[in-house]
Amino acid sequence: MNAPTPYYVQAGPLATRFNSLFGKLARLGISLAGSAELSVRGRKSGQMQRIPVNPHTYEGEQYLVSARGHSQWVRNMRVAGGGELRVGRKVRTFTATEITDPAQKAALLRAYLEKWGWEVNRFFQGVTAQSSDAELQATAGDHPVFRITMSN
Repeated sequence: MNAPTPYYVQAGPLATRFNSLFGKLARLGISLAGSAELSVRGRKSGQMQRIPVNPHTYEGEQYLVSARGHSQWVRNMRVAGGGELRVGRKVRTFTATEITDPAQKAALLRAYLEKWGWEVNRFFQGVTAQSSDAELQATAGDHPVFRITMSN
């Protein structure tokens, strides 16, 4: 019996264009609502892969949440164990630790959706910041979360 395919919402052509624009803006030093450009080494190519992300601070720690699910940057992060966040000339190197406990992730996802829900709710299949803890825990496996620790 095959394992189920991990949840992932691939970006369409329009979203790809917007991601490219937001990444370019971050490289120029323009952060929209706290966004940054993530660079993580590709697990197969070895080349740095770039994508805009929404770093999220929760209880004094910084996190990256994959709203679209088990995306390529998530798979690369699991292998690389860290990367870089860029806004303009400011580049911050970090290490990443994946959060796997559903209860811990539920609290993080609720806080993330409170801030970024306007942009990402459509990827959470009806779960919002107002959903119950049980609903958030049920979706936690579909949305990888990494605690990031800055090196510089």
